[in-house]
Amino acid sequence: MRILLVADGRSPITRRWLDGLDAMGHTVTLVSSFPCDRLPSLAGLEILPVAFGRLAGPRGGSASSALRVPAPRTPGRVGLPRLVGRFRSLFLAGRYLLGPLSLYTSSDAGRFRQVVETCQPDLIHALRIPFEGMLASFAPDGVPLVVSIWGNDLTLHAHGSPWMASLTRRTLRRANGLLADAGRDLRLACGWGFAAGRPALVVPGSGGLDLDEIARCKETPLPASTGGPLPAGAPLVVNPRGFRPGSLRSDTFFKSIPRVLAHVPQAIFLCPAMAGQAEAMRWVKQLGIEQQVRLLPTLPQSQLWALFHQAQVFVSPSVHDGTPNSFLEAIACGCFPVAGDIESFREWITPGANGLLVDAGDPQALAEAILAALASPDLRRQAAEINAGLVAERAAAGRVREKVQAFYESICRVD
Repeated sequence: MRILLVADGRSPITRRWLDGLDAMGHTVTLVSSFPCDRLPSLAGLEILPVAFGRLAGPRGGSASSALRVPAPRTPGRVGLPRLVGRFRSLFLAGRYLLGPLSLYTSSDAGRFRQVVETCQPDLIHALRIPFEGMLASFAPDGVPLVVSIWGNDLTLHAHGSPWMASLTRRTLRRANGLLADAGRDLRLACGWGFAAGRPALVVPGSGGLDLDEIARCKETPLPASTGGPLPAGAPLVVNPRGFRPGSLRSDTFFKSIPRVLAHVPQAIFLCPAMAGQAEAMRWVKQLGIEQQVRLLPTLPQSQLWALFHQAQVFVSPSVHDGTPNSFLEAIACGCFPVAGDIESFREWITPGANGLLVDAGDPQALAEAILAALASPDLRRQAAEINAGLVAERAAAGRVREKVQAFYESICRVD
């Protein structure tokens, strides 16, 4: 097929989808919502920086903090990513108000239609609703549109402003098919305008995991950025989710740490994507946990997987989420998951069997779950066996690509 992919071209998630589409033999043109480099596999590249995309630097994608490429920093200069970090809530509110309006008031929608008419795709696939799916909803009638839903698209972002809600409905009414990383979102989508009976599929948002590649990383040395050698035999708890306002309760995570250390003082908490984060540093200092908490930079994928292989517990105190790629990667490495008790995680975790679910706003409950996991090697072994089977069945890249190929063909038959 000739596929027009609408996505953040900087994102490693987008790169994985491109690799998968290439493996399936499709010809792909990328419409990127942020400036990015062209990959050799692409038939074409168009940059349409919607919703302030033209102001962004070359950071990695927004799909998963564990997969983001760190932004280069110029000494003495405060760039947009750092300003966004300082004024995160204000920036999000502004983006919810002004981002949708930019689609109506700029020429981006018209330019997108011109791209579609030029490359004549068999199918358009937008990798999330805001703002790539919203842009793709302006495609000419008659061209099939597939939209991927991320965990917060309908539970958080769609409620950000009346304009976000309006464009979310427009996108789902226009979509001929949906991909979601949680079954919950397919149900919610019908309430936002997606027509019942149209094709829909639940698959990992990354397009699937290369389980052999993940397994090979088991022997990868941990990065020097872990702050020196880790004490031999120290229990390791990893939270790779970074800061996600409205999605994660990072405050709950940090408040749980002293409660865990009161019983397991040798435990080490490793936090990729939190190095230099003022909020994280304030919590660590305020709680007096500097010796047992290591705020790490964003790690290369192989080093993150090595961390998952060595850690005993993965933590994600989510209040809004789909099925995070970092969660799937962690359980593929045998790491025991402790997560927020929300519907998307309940699709994977049976509490007490292959993980634990807690109230993401309760530090004591989170601490007790971490302690229970650390205290029970048998529970962790049982969970690792169950999760290995689930990941192989539902998230292995080869299986996912077969499902996606059949899904595409159900929407657009190509001889």
